[in-house]
Amino acid sequence: MDIPIPGLHGAYRRRDLIAAAGRRSADELVRAGVLRPLWTALVESPRFLDPCTRGGAALLATGDRSVLVDATAAHLHGCRSVDVASTHVRIPYGREFRSRPGLTVHHGRWPDDDVEDLDGLRVLALDHVVADLLCTPDGLAALAVTDEALRLARPHQEQLRSAIGTRLRHRADPRGSARGAVLLGLASAEAESPPESWIRYRLLEDGFPIPEVNWQILQDGREIFRIDLAWPQQRIAFEYDGYEPHLGRAEQDAARQEELERRGWIVVRAGKEDLRSMMRVRAELRAAFARRGYTW
Repeated sequence: MDIPIPGLHGAYRRRDLIAAAGRRSADELVRAGVLRPLWTALVESPRFLDPCTRGGAALLATGDRSVLVDATAAHLHGCRSVDVASTHVRIPYGREFRSRPGLTVHHGRWPDDDVEDLDGLRVLALDHVVADLLCTPDGLAALAVTDEALRLARPHQEQLRSAIGTRLRHRADPRGSARGAVLLGLASAEAESPPESWIRYRLLEDGFPIPEVNWQILQDGREIFRIDLAWPQQRIAFEYDGYEPHLGRAEQDAARQEELERRGWIVVRAGKEDLRSMMRVRAELRAAFARRGYTW
């Protein structure tokens, strides 16, 4: 059964469908399972969980002046380390539309030139999005998104960092701005995965010194090792063994660690299970720093 009008990434206003084909045809599309209700819109059933489709449904539901923000906007800009189970949209003050399951509605103001068109979707500019996320209580997610945004912006990551910093300094709501500025200073384009960002955040929260990210060990000008997190002066290395990158590499990882230790490095390793509890990792790192003469 064909849908008689073009959609916004598979999302449609019910009233537009009724105007184009009549109420009976619109209802039949729903009964046949071609379309599913989502908030006040209808979406194509196979695309019900697609972030672009849900973003389109949010914009159609909330009106022409609304804009996608926060985690939803970050995802649409290419930052995939965020949770997009809930779609975030900002609407002007004075417009009545409440949040509902799966849709988080924010009220606010924003300059028109802060809005970008991403394949037909109204999305807040990336520097504005990242600045907003840095001021939220979820430091883990904020640092991961900022790392990813800087990585995607290479080789212009410092221009993006500067633009985010300007946003933080000029926020109308200053709450969280100071903490956001600290996180921005810690962010690194060298982080290669969200778990690396999450672990770095937790280590810094526990008081460990700021590490170098993806530190290179060179020999004759050629990279022979790259360490996830490193404290080079103390020769302490931290390696995160994600499941997929290290699958079937136990012997190679062991040989790599042996060579690093031969060169005078202390190596602390973490796996996916350590994301739930950092107790063992903290203890081993504190012991490593103690061996180098540092305690706190």
